[in-house]
Amino acid sequence: MPDFQTVALLPLKAHSARVSGKNFRPFAGRPLFRWILDSLLGLDTIDAVIINTDARDILAENGLVDTPRILIRDRKPEICGDFTSMNLVLADDVANVDAGTYMMTHTTNPLLRTATIARALAAYREGIAAGTCDSLFTVNRFQTRFYREDGSPLNHDPQVLTRTQDLEPWFEENSNLYIFSRESFARTNARIGVRPLMFESPRIEASDIDDQEGWDIAEALAVAALKTA
Repeated sequence: MPDFQTVALLPLKAHSARVSGKNFRPFAGRPLFRWILDSLLGLDTIDAVIINTDARDILAENGLVDTPRILIRDRKPEICGDFTSMNLVLADDVANVDAGTYMMTHTTNPLLRTATIARALAAYREGIAAGTCDSLFTVNRFQTRFYREDGSPLNHDPQVLTRTQDLEPWFEENSNLYIFSRESFARTNARIGVRPLMFESPRIEASDIDDQEGWDIAEALAVAALKTA
């Protein structure tokens, strides 16, 4: 039997190339990493949150240490750095933490709520039981007119003004949440398996902070939500 039924993998590094120190920077009153961590800990079906990091000391300065539900793993030097594939970090966690189900998210997804995580996990389990998927990832749905960089249309004919609601929907991987098993990871060496289920997460929760503009937008949404809570 696996050591855990379900674990959440939350990779976290000290350095950030585009927003300096963003993982620990105050975000709407709390360090950024606390937002998604608290959402994960709010789901009692998650047995443990695994934090693979090169910043154990900085986490300790922010009051985060190992607990019965938080396991801090020191990142190996060979998988540190801005150009290391996240799949290598996940492979290290999967190899060293035995679980039936792995859920992966980022500190840069502060608006993702516990209820949405729970719905995604339920959808994944239903798909596994039905044999219709081996993994899950969250997406944003778009029905709009897309163009290439050279101005040529991608998914429509500019001479035929099709209503946007009648266009074929396109889906963007929004990097909010991935769910997979050890077996599906082994087949692709990646968090997305051979037969993934796309799960539409609420657009208002789908911020993925990559730069200062993304930070400002996400924080404005967080502050507004706090005022109406």
